[in-house]
Amino acid sequence: MATAKIKAAGVFKITGDWADQSGLLKQKFGLLTDEDLVFEAGGEQDLLTRICERINKDSEEVMNIIRKGLPFENKA
Repeated sequence: MATAKIKAAGVFKITGDWADQSGLLKQKFGLLTDEDLVFEAGGEQDLLTRICERINKDSEEVMNIIRKGLPFENKA
């Protein structure tokens, strides 16, 4: 089931300050742990999978939450 959730996530990239972004996600979704939000360069898919599974949302929802809910993302 997790593979179906991340199928559309091929173009997802983390931009901006992930420490700040992950802190806001953790505030919004209390179920998320520091381990869920660990990000290594190039590991967007793994990160997205962990978040999807923890908060029980599909990849599109999680990507939209991150993109829309975090104002410090560089959109230039």
